[in-house]
Amino acid sequence: MPNDNRPFVHAQQSVPVNPAFPGTPPKRVLLIHYSQTGQLSAVAEQIAAPLRADPAIELHVETLVPVTPYPYPWPFFEFLDAFPESAHLVPPPLAPLGLTGDEHFDLVILPYQVWFLAPSLPVTAFLKHPVGRKLLAGKPVVTVIACRNMWLSAQEKMKAMLADAGARLIDNVALIDPGPTLATFITTPVWLLSGRKTGFWGMPDAGLDDTQIRRTRRFGLALRDALHADEERGPGPLLHGLGAAEVDPKLYFSERTGTRSFFVWGKLIRLAGGPGRAARVPLLAVYVAFLVTLIVSLVPASLAIQALLRPFMRPWLTKIRDRFELPSGSATHRLPQYED
Repeated sequence: MPNDNRPFVHAQQSVPVNPAFPGTPPKRVLLIHYSQTGQLSAVAEQIAAPLRADPAIELHVETLVPVTPYPYPWPFFEFLDAFPESAHLVPPPLAPLGLTGDEHFDLVILPYQVWFLAPSLPVTAFLKHPVGRKLLAGKPVVTVIACRNMWLSAQEKMKAMLADAGARLIDNVALIDPGPTLATFITTPVWLLSGRKTGFWGMPDAGLDDTQIRRTRRFGLALRDALHADEERGPGPLLHGLGAAEVDPKLYFSERTGTRSFFVWGKLIRLAGGPGRAARVPLLAVYVAFLVTLIVSLVPASLAIQALLRPFMRPWLTKIRDRFELPSGSATHRLPQYED
């Protein structure tokens, strides 16, 4: 969820030929960059580094800059004020992009944060931008999620927007906060609203840990090798066997409830005007009280009921897990090839 939004790398200088195969143009990769706390920048840098270091690959980083910035730390009501548009996928205006849409790329890497069970608004804006849609049309896309722990609904929305743009989703990486579910309901908002990432009152640190971030380099190495083998031209996935996306199906029900809640309340709040309107503040205050009650009561109850019914629900939960782990999966048999 959480933007210092500083570019972490610059576009690599143009390489006239692929030195591995003289006369062959380099593979061109587009990486979309938007980070709020800087965590996603760190993840993207690990994935980008092997590509940027390869003379046979030309990497372009496109940093998204909202016309109205999303601050970090995020003031409380500004944070809440983003949820109606996030839930309804209403894109904010972006500063002019550095591309025209006519450029060719062999692969697009699209890291994103989850805001209110949807892709972050700057990324939604890119997916719905005329230039963004031209860049994505017909291209293989690798999505990379860094979030608290609920990402299934956001990825379903991402899939729909990519399909609408004519893109091909060939891989998905999901990186989640390793802390306990109930603890992250406290640590993540504190991090976003105060900038404090370190644990308190015995709580774990918020966000991904350093080891998780460092290990994402394996995805960049695998993408580099796949590009050399022209595998991006196929149906994918390129990141299978690397533990890319592990699903906890027990959270599916909570996500469904939260998504419906955000959509219904978001529609109501948007009737009071656009982002920043004072008339939205009372409604947002009422909603946050409702949301806290929902989290405190529904999530533990849902997990408890599922624990009791798990023997009967296991086949259905397995189907949910298998469905959402596609296309990259949670298998780990290729890890020795790409990790020290």
